[in-house]
Parts: sequence; C-alpha cells; structure tokens
Amino acid sequence: MLYETLEKRLLPRELKDAFNRARKPLGSLGYDRWGYHSPTSHMAAALARPFYEKYFRVEAFGRENIPAQGRVLIVPNHSGYLPMDGALLGYSMLTNPFGPRVPRAMIERFFPDLPYLGNFVNAIGAVVGEPVNCLDMLKQEEAVIIFPEGVRGTGKGFGKRYQLQRFGCGFMQIAIDTNTPIIPVGVVGCEEALPMLGNLKGLAQRLGLPYVAVAPPLPLPVKITLHFGEPLYFSGPIQCEDDLEHKVEVVRHKIRQLIQQGLDQRGQGKTP
Repeated sequence: MLYETLEKRLLPRELKDAFNRARKPLGSLGYDRWGYHSPTSHMAAALARPFYEKYFRVEAFGRENIPAQGRVLIVPNHSGYLPMDGALLGYSMLTNPFGPRVPRAMIERFFPDLPYLGNFVNAIGAVVGEPVNCLDMLKQEEAVIIFPEGVRGTGKGFGKRYQLQRFGCGFMQIAIDTNTPIIPVGVVGCEEALPMLGNLKGLAQRLGLPYVAVAPPLPLPVKITLHFGEPLYFSGPIQCEDDLEHKVEVVRHKIRQLIQQGLDQRGQGKTP
C-alpha cells in the first residue's frame, strides 16, 4: 500500500509508461530472480529524474544505437568516485525514446556488504559482477552495464581524469560466448561532478574498502553528457590471450573516441 501511494504521487506518467514498455518477468511480490524489485526501481527513477534533468542537465547522444530488445552489453568508462555514472546511464536507457530498457549493472563484490545500500542497489537492478551472473542475465535477453575498469576507474583521482585505466577482459569473452553486441559509451562530466582529490588509504584498509575519497561532500552541478556508440560485434574462437586483449583494445579505443567527442563538444580539447 505504501509503495502504491508513493508511486501515484511521485512517479510521472511517462516514467510509468516507460517501465510498462520495458516490462520484466517478475514474481508475485514484484521481484525477479536476481533481486530486482519493481516498486523500489519506480521510486528510484522518480527521485533520479530531477538530478538527471535539472541538476546535471544530462544530454544523451546515440541512444538509437541501443537495441530496443534482446541481449546487449553496455560498456562505458567509469568516472567519479561514486557509481553515479551507472545510475545516470540506467535512467537514460529507461527514458530512451527509441525503446526504453531497464538495464542491469555489474557492481563490485563489496557493495552487497554495505548496510542498506547493498540491498537498495540490488533492488534497482545491480548484481555482483560475477561472470555467471552476467551470463545468466544475457541468456534472459537483458541489457547489462559493465565497467571494465572497475574501481581502477573510480579510484584513479582527479589528476587522471578521462585517462582510461586497464580494462578487464572478461566482458569480451562473455560477449563472444553469448553472441552479444557491445555498445561503447563515453561519459563526460562525472569526473568534475565527483572529483576525487585524495585517498585516505589507512581508513580504507580498516573499513575494507578500495578507497575513501577526499572530495567535496556533495556532487557538483556539472553538466554531464552520455555518448552511446554504434554496436560492436566480435566472434571467436579466441586463440590466445593476446587475441582477446586486442579485441578489448578495439572497445577501449572506441570509448576513448566517444569521450573525446564529448570533451570537444564542450570545448575542452584533448584529454589530460
């Protein structure tokens, strides 16, 4: 009853329609097999709307490249010391005029252990980044967001903004094994909205976290742009590790181009 009351008051009709068009198979209580909870996701989208539209003034380009249905891997750069980029990408895909999707996001293993936050991110579509989870979801024709840089991207610090860190190769093997297209994405603006100026390493170790950021207490109201590239298709067999890394570098290079496109758009020039 509480969820229904809040939904009627907070969820705009266009968001409700988007969720309905991107319908997921759910159980009787509104959950799916990976912990996604429809009412929680509805509330999160309603709360995210003013941040997406007003605070960060997000512009998304190339959303026509995202398949309206069927399995797909969304592969962006990771930026800012908090995973806000994933939330903005998810909202952008939900409100895609070319076909709304409710994506899943692969997250670091420590997230589920965080009190309250772990359950919340799971309820809105995040799943621990284990290959078996990703394979399972792609077999169910889900759209899955993967950040190949992992915490290397979010914890690199403001001095290395927009410098892509080492990519893991697991996503490429999964894409080949499942015949899944990859949509590269360049995210521009989160580095400035969530600048990490330092890392309290001692405190991070005591808390069991990869880093504790020295940063402004709240995200800064920086304009953010999302650039979705055209689908990339890869096939096997993979003969050796170098072959896999070469294919990953193709994706990495395309993301770098999309980032540069965003920086050029705002007149910033070359990445640092």
